[in-house]
Amino acid sequence: MSAPALQDAAASPPRAARRIDAALVALILGAVILWFAPVGMGRYGTYVLSLWLVMSIGVMGLNLTLGYAGQTSLAQAAFMGLGAYATAILTTKFGVSWYAAFGISGLLTFAVGLLLGFPALRVRTHYLAFVTLAFSTLVWLVLRNEQWLTGGTFGISNINRPEFFGIKLFGALEFHRFVVVVTLILSLALWWLIRSPWGRAFTALRENPVRAASLGIDTRAYTLLAFAIGSAYGGFAGALYAPLVEFIDPSPFALSQSFSLLLMVVAGGAGYLFGPFIGALLGVVLPEWLRFAGSLYLILFAAIVLALLVVCPQGVSGLAERGWNVLRRKSGGAR
Repeated sequence: MSAPALQDAAASPPRAARRIDAALVALILGAVILWFAPVGMGRYGTYVLSLWLVMSIGVMGLNLTLGYAGQTSLAQAAFMGLGAYATAILTTKFGVSWYAAFGISGLLTFAVGLLLGFPALRVRTHYLAFVTLAFSTLVWLVLRNEQWLTGGTFGISNINRPEFFGIKLFGALEFHRFVVVVTLILSLALWWLIRSPWGRAFTALRENPVRAASLGIDTRAYTLLAFAIGSAYGGFAGALYAPLVEFIDPSPFALSQSFSLLLMVVAGGAGYLFGPFIGALLGVVLPEWLRFAGSLYLILFAAIVLALLVVCPQGVSGLAERGWNVLRRKSGGAR
């Protein structure tokens, strides 16, 4: 990026990077709360919390692609599937450690994101959505039909959880705390990326691609980078999902799951640092809270999400930001 472009990008930092110190403190404080949150919740409650964090990582990647680079991807569930199956195959069939499989899953999905996004982003507009739609279908068919590699509809079972400095993380509480640590590390990496010149370039692309290009920003390169990094976060989420459930089959990585992840980004607030956590909370935890409605809980969940999107099209984070700005203006006027 040229010097003028850097100056322009720095003049209008992304929303999630304005209060850097507050965001950093909130991430660390949230991790501390989540470390102790499962105490007394039981095994299933702990599992739901862990699943929320895993899905938040996947939504983080899609938020980077959509919320910051302004590109729509319908393949995030496919990237999660690639990460999950790569981890499951490497750890169960080849004896590779989970940590090595985690890194390989991230590199694999980053590389696939580059290869997938390069031709699509050369023509821009809606082509990336079409390409990722086809890719998501292809990945699901491979996972379902190539039984020699993926187990087909029978899936892969007996996926071991990792050890941490000799501590076996087989229990729900121990593995949850491990997920908390990994989520915090990936969140801090994304926080740093958003406030870096790269993150400002991503935001410039979303706000005005023509102006960003006129200022010397290589729009295709930065958009492709955002998509590839977002894909890698999907792979990281899948690498955590596999040992969390200890059994995987193709069903959680179907195209419908990609639409669910996209809904989480929009509902939580695209382009906000904490939007993925809120969106995943709505998509994972809220349905569990609505189980009291019995067979009507899915209808009730859909109605709540629809009402939310009508009331605040910028998501919960956008609504919270507007409310905060109103309170600041009122408090300033009172003085």
